[in-house]
Amino acid sequence: MTAEHTASVTAAPRQGRATMPKVPRRRIPHKKAIATFVLPFGVLFTLFYLAPIGYAVYQSMLVIERDGTFGQAKEVFGGLTQYVAVFNNGPFWTSIGRVLTFGIVQVPVMLGVALLLALLLDSPLVKGKKFFRLAFFVPYAVPGVIAAIMWGFLYSPNLSPFTALTSNINFLSADLVLWAMANVVTWVYVGYNMLIIYSALLAIPTDIYEAATLDGAGQMRITWSIKIPLIIPALTLTAIFSVIGTLQLLAEPQVFRTFSSAVTSTYTPNLAVYSTSAVPNFSLAAAMSVVLALATFALSFTILKFTQRKADQ
Repeated sequence: MTAEHTASVTAAPRQGRATMPKVPRRRIPHKKAIATFVLPFGVLFTLFYLAPIGYAVYQSMLVIERDGTFGQAKEVFGGLTQYVAVFNNGPFWTSIGRVLTFGIVQVPVMLGVALLLALLLDSPLVKGKKFFRLAFFVPYAVPGVIAAIMWGFLYSPNLSPFTALTSNINFLSADLVLWAMANVVTWVYVGYNMLIIYSALLAIPTDIYEAATLDGAGQMRITWSIKIPLIIPALTLTAIFSVIGTLQLLAEPQVFRTFSSAVTSTYTPNLAVYSTSAVPNFSLAAAMSVVLALATFALSFTILKFTQRKADQ
């Protein structure tokens, strides 16, 4: 074999690879129709979500200055001045610590009750599931303000029909008012979380239950070893929603201020933001809102990563 023949043989594959036809890129059909359907959402998302966030960040960068003692007030760029004021604001951080204590106790209790109710509805031994499903969900249909007013009257010693209990236990005292609000939040949102968990239980294939039954597993064993592990994503979702709701607690403490002097204007972070904006000090309130949003995101992200790591183990 000559050198020229060898070169021609080795060059043939190279030429074949070089002349290989390219796969044409698939065109997305109906681009205009997709854009038409996405555009309304995009406009509303920008106007009512992105724009307020951007304006809050911009407002948090401003400070008020006056020309002299009685000069006209004007807003000027102040950088991180308002954020420094937030981190030096003791009552604000006390309120965050208070709602974190609230969440550590209330969220597990609420999700535990929601999980128990969902498992009862999913049990083949329970009758009248439609009635109980509606009964468990009805409190969520009551607006949070109305629920807080209703429970506030029930807690009030002078207005409650259960005077034998409220005259001996002051649920509106400084020691118990936080847990009185926790009871209101639990009563309202248990049904909502129960439906999310129950929907996840309904999505589990029945073949798994049948196989477990053939292997001799009872209902308790099926619940502990099959149902609960398979609905961990739903439990994670409800936990994140509950954490976000806890840090945004506003309606209940604002209503309970009319019933108890123990609830101050800075009792929760959102109430502190609301009271600060009413001064008015919109820039400081905006900085508080941004810090609270970042704290909520960090806590929710931590819970999500923790649960994902546990699921991967």
